[in-house]
Amino acid sequence: MEPLPLDQVICGDCVEVMQQLPEKSIDCIFADPPYNLQLQQELYRPNLTKVHAVTDEWDQFESFEAYDTFTTQWLSAARRLLKDTGTIWVIGTYHNIFRIGKIMQDLGFWILNDIIWVKTNPMPNFRGVRFTNAHETLIWAQKIKGKPYTFNYHDLKALNDELQMRSDWHIPLCTGKERLRVNGVKAHSTQKPEALLYRVILASTKVGDVVLDPFFGTGTTGVVAKRLRRHWIGIEKDARYVVLARQRIAGVEPIPVEYLHSPSPVPGRKRVPFGMLVESGYLSAGAVLYFRGDPTRVAWVLANGRIRYQDGVEGSIHAVGRHVAGAPCNGWEVWYYWDETVEQQLPLDTLRKRFVQEVLREASP
Repeated sequence: MEPLPLDQVICGDCVEVMQQLPEKSIDCIFADPPYNLQLQQELYRPNLTKVHAVTDEWDQFESFEAYDTFTTQWLSAARRLLKDTGTIWVIGTYHNIFRIGKIMQDLGFWILNDIIWVKTNPMPNFRGVRFTNAHETLIWAQKIKGKPYTFNYHDLKALNDELQMRSDWHIPLCTGKERLRVNGVKAHSTQKPEALLYRVILASTKVGDVVLDPFFGTGTTGVVAKRLRRHWIGIEKDARYVVLARQRIAGVEPIPVEYLHSPSPVPGRKRVPFGMLVESGYLSAGAVLYFRGDPTRVAWVLANGRIRYQDGVEGSIHAVGRHVAGAPCNGWEVWYYWDETVEQQLPLDTLRKRFVQEVLREASP
């Protein structure tokens, strides 16, 4: 096998090219396969101007069976390439995503999330016979259930104003200067916005990882991967798109390394049970905790390291936090304690960091 063709666009059939690449060599795959829209007639706006819909030859399949065969072939090739710790993203519409999801499960992929890309500026339904199609679905799956995989939770949380990133992503369609045009006409009918790929790649890869896109189009995956200092490989069947993608990516400047690395969470977070703070005297049984600093939502520390909320519910700081919030949350961040030294409320995570600094690190050989 030849070495990986890193940071290159390969012109060719995606299945044939993927079969030539080394097994278990890819960290993450983003795939935007043909939709198989099954359009039966041309579309026109109320003013009788023609809608430039997806009528490309690459989106034409003679039957569902033919599309399923094609999907099984490229997904099987993709699965061979993924590392055991790798993940794959596949995007589609109601025309194809359900068929793809079923085939992914049949092949052994384990689905982690389905993400709804809510288009804030969708194309209207000009005929007025259906709801406006205002979203697409992304399936995020790992190659092997239970294997460790990359998920940059804290980066995504920071990207979302320090709130957990949800599975509904409100991102505009690709428009304006970002939309590639040739002689005033859209270069590609389904060009994805860079913001969408930015979120995907930031979430599920690390600097230096290899991202493969088997349906490269005009190269959005490569643009974002290069900007975020990930390696990328693009496979594209249409030579016209290959030329455009290469030109587009050549003009991208990677983000300076110092702006890509945020401080990691303090070592030991997962190795410090809340009960260690209680048994070490950093918090005493009966101490009051405040949910997000709210004096009307309180819990009390129990001697066994659990906490009891004001309505009687008991559990870990994370479980009771979830009970109060109605959603998963990090107990270290949502519960506050009264710090006598500064005479103000501080997150429990502040106390945990102090414990790590004063106790665990001093005890290290």
